[in-house]
Amino acid sequence: MGKNKFWTSVAIGAIVGGLVALVDRDTRHYAANKLSDLKTGTSYCITHPSDTVRRLRMTVGHYNDAFMANADQAINALEQVEDTIDKFQSKRDNFIEVTE
Repeated sequence: MGKNKFWTSVAIGAIVGGLVALVDRDTRHYAANKLSDLKTGTSYCITHPSDTVRRLRMTVGHYNDAFMANADQAINALEQVEDTIDKFQSKRDNFIEVTE
């Protein structure tokens, strides 16, 4: 019961907040322009589905390539850290053997 009241209150608050924001003229124009852009984009997607799928595939491929490049860089950085730790560890072990 409490969960329903919470999410209902959040939704009502968002709606009221949005309506209050529309009192400002610039905000109304901005919202109208964004809705117009959304309508145009949606219409294009509906009338050109193959182009939409191609663009989506290219975008996903781009993000996948970027993710893989960043993952490779992260792995390389971790390997360098590991090598550095191993060097210090071996120097410490050698120092302890010499001092004993």
